[in-house]
Amino acid sequence: MATNTVQDRPTAAGALEDRAARGPVTQERIAKISAAAYRIRHHALNMGEVQGQGYVGQALGAADMLATVYGDQLRFRAEDPHWEARDRFLLSTGHYAIGHYAALAEAGIVPVEELETYGSDDSRLPMSGMSTYTPGMEISGGSLGHGLTIAVGMALGLRYQGSGARVFNFLSDGELDEGSTWEAAMGAHHHQLGNLTAMVDINALQADGKTDTVLRTEPVTEKWESFGWYTQRVDGNDVGALLAAFDNAAAQAAAVGRPSVILCDTKVGRGVPLLENREKAHFMRIEEHEWQTCREQLTAGYEGKASA
Repeated sequence: MATNTVQDRPTAAGALEDRAARGPVTQERIAKISAAAYRIRHHALNMGEVQGQGYVGQALGAADMLATVYGDQLRFRAEDPHWEARDRFLLSTGHYAIGHYAALAEAGIVPVEELETYGSDDSRLPMSGMSTYTPGMEISGGSLGHGLTIAVGMALGLRYQGSGARVFNFLSDGELDEGSTWEAAMGAHHHQLGNLTAMVDINALQADGKTDTVLRTEPVTEKWESFGWYTQRVDGNDVGALLAAFDNAAAQAAAVGRPSVILCDTKVGRGVPLLENREKAHFMRIEEHEWQTCREQLTAGYEGKASA
């Protein structure tokens, strides 16, 4: 692994306990989440270098989404991942685990130094997410299409318990090919699960090729709306737009009400030009000499935006 590391933020006790404290979308909030997204991307590159390949492109593309949820929306206690009153984050796309681990490290739930064990024997950070191994990993994700069904049951169970906790479910656009996803969407509307928010990473790519050539799901916004969900579609790499969308979803949240979905258009490899236009980007093979270039491009892009 490379010796250069990104500066880590001080470990916090958890995300905001008082959701009302977030306030408007300010430049301060945007800067805070943008910095967290940069660190998540940096951690993902370092982890990817351990194996020399993997789902690095998805982690880079989804970093802004993960940073927004963990840094601004999710209620949790880093020192107590099983805190009963926590919000639940379900990673349906188990192969995105590399990005999720980076977010868990950013949140203080997993030690940053443990990221070096990614994908190794006896590691708590396997290449595909496993709830039995990793603190803060609520479910074992993939086979794809199961996450939203679990989220529906979990949200319903929390309501029966009288809990004020919310359930956040991370999906991919490829998962919209699965009939079980739409059955779960109907169930969420039927049970009026206002405590459920889904987010869909729409990067237009899946294992078998571009999503519009494998199975067209557009018009996806209208589909979710027709299933009774409060639906928003945003640029998933625009932190300000993400913050506003999640704030809107939080304002809708209730024990009984419409479930929310945020459709996030993202770019695979976001922040690293070398990887943004790479072919066969679903599972990337990155050459040994390219990793440092990736980190340098990431840092240059982030610092350039921060100083603009």
